[in-house]
Amino acid sequence: MVERLHTELTTIAGGDGPGAAAARTALGNGPQRHRLKAAICALAEHRGRDSSTCPSDAARAVGGAGWRELMDDARELARELAASGAVEITQGGKAVDPEGQWRGPIRIRKHG
Repeated sequence: MVERLHTELTTIAGGDGPGAAAARTALGNGPQRHRLKAAICALAEHRGRDSSTCPSDAARAVGGAGWRELMDDARELARELAASGAVEITQGGKAVDPEGQWRGPIRIRKHG
């Protein structure tokens, strides 16, 4: 799974389409939290409005074998990105309030 996600980010980064710049940041050597946020943005942008990504996808792509340690940050960054309008957080296919009290599995998709 980690390899598949890294390959997806590499493919996105190699183009000039939506999410390419963010994917390049995610694959770079910058601060881990910055790379994690970029991975969330790149994956959501690339997959589009009709698909979604899980916070664990970004955590795996950035953190490799230590991805579980990044899950709290990934969920927090997803909440911040949703509050800014960059993405939507969904549960059961329905958008949830990023400022609300939600628990359990979430998905992230491009806003709009």
